[in-house]
Amino acid sequence: LTLEEKVEQLIDRAPAIPRLDIPASNWWNEGLHGVARSGFATLFPQAIGNAATWDEPLIHTIGEVVSTEARAKSNDAIAHNNHDRYFGLTIWSPNINIFRDPRWGRGQETYGEDPFLTARLGTAFVEGIQGDDPKYFRAIATPKHYAVHSGPESTRHKADVDPSAHDLWDTYLPAFRATIVEGKADSIMCAYNRVDNVPACANKMLLGDILRGDWHFNGFVTSDCGAIGDFYESYGHHYSPDAPAGSAAGILAGTDTDCGTEYRALTDAVHKGLLTEAQLDVSLKRLFTARMKLGMFDPPSMVPWSKITA
Repeated sequence: LTLEEKVEQLIDRAPAIPRLDIPASNWWNEGLHGVARSGFATLFPQAIGNAATWDEPLIHTIGEVVSTEARAKSNDAIAHNNHDRYFGLTIWSPNINIFRDPRWGRGQETYGEDPFLTARLGTAFVEGIQGDDPKYFRAIATPKHYAVHSGPESTRHKADVDPSAHDLWDTYLPAFRATIVEGKADSIMCAYNRVDNVPACANKMLLGDILRGDWHFNGFVTSDCGAIGDFYESYGHHYSPDAPAGSAAGILAGTDTDCGTEYRALTDAVHKGLLTEAQLDVSLKRLFTARMKLGMFDPPSMVPWSKITA
């Protein structure tokens, strides 16, 4: 791969590279309470309603149904050379933020305000989504938004959250730890806000020390949509001076793919010496490993989920 080709693969709309038999891939799919925005699907209650059941096996079964239907839609889309958004196998759910503030517009997507219940239901959903095949994921789950996210909607792109150590570890992190350590989620989405004055998607404490260090996470991190732009845009965090610096900060902290177009500035970032191509390769390998675990480069006869039809 050329540097420019590598950079394009780090964006949620990764293009095909025909000369290497790499198909196009779109990392953005939604399946919070049913496969979303790709035609008819089984529709379950919103997550806050599912939480009211207190029923882990039921939430696990919902995850199974969501990812089974996602596979059916993906198999059909691939057969018709459709690689558009909402037909992929990386599902950006569950939302396991703690819902404390009604000014946040996403509370219905969560399991509520209890860290223990959220951890248990979030883990059940992740395991249902990903399946139990020893070699291939049925789909990949993406717990979000990591971390300490759920403040007022109007300030989410610029807010700094400064939790006490007790509140961070006792309230905001348990569900993320459970879905990663117990549920083995292969992906996680970093949040818009800052934590301890560092944007979540550039936060080496969250993404490095805790996620990959303490929790031994080996999957990939995706940004929330536009979160990298928040590093340097005037409405955001004023953390980075420009797009190349902001994009480099994301990669160096461990945010592997960008929902948006900001990572296209990584080519300039490498030329300017803000990071090396070898450092960029770390994220590239994580993303291609995920695609391999989904069976994207193997004959369909090898992948059990490829037999699910529309």
